[in-house]
Amino acid sequence: MSKATRSNEKLMYSYHAEMCKVFSHPSRLEIINTLRNNEMTVSEIAKRLGVSIGNLSQHLSMMRERKILKSRKAGNQVYYQVANLKMLKAFDLLRKILLEQIEKDSLLLTEK
Repeated sequence: MSKATRSNEKLMYSYHAEMCKVFSHPSRLEIINTLRNNEMTVSEIAKRLGVSIGNLSQHLSMMRERKILKSRKAGNQVYYQVANLKMLKAFDLLRKILLEQIEKDSLLLTEK
C-alpha cells in the first residue's frame, strides 16, 4: 500500500470516528429520528424532545459541523434537517442490530 493510500485511509478512519461520535449520545440519536421525515425549527425540536434550547443547540451545532445535519435560516428561525438520507439507513441498521441483540439476550435470560 502506498504512503498516499495509507494516509487517505487514516484520514477516512478519523472522519468515520468523528461521525460515529454523533451516534454516541442518546439525545443526538433522538434528534436524528425526530428529523427523519421533515425539517424542523430549533424550538420545534426542543418542544418535541422536551429539552432546553441551550442544550439542544450544542448538539445541533456539533451535528452540523460533522455534516450530519444541515440548516437554513428563514427570518429569525433556523431549520434543521438530516443532511444525507443515507444516514437514516445507518441509523436504522444499528437499531435493527440492537433489537436483535436485545431479543437474543431476552431468550437467553428466559432459558435459564
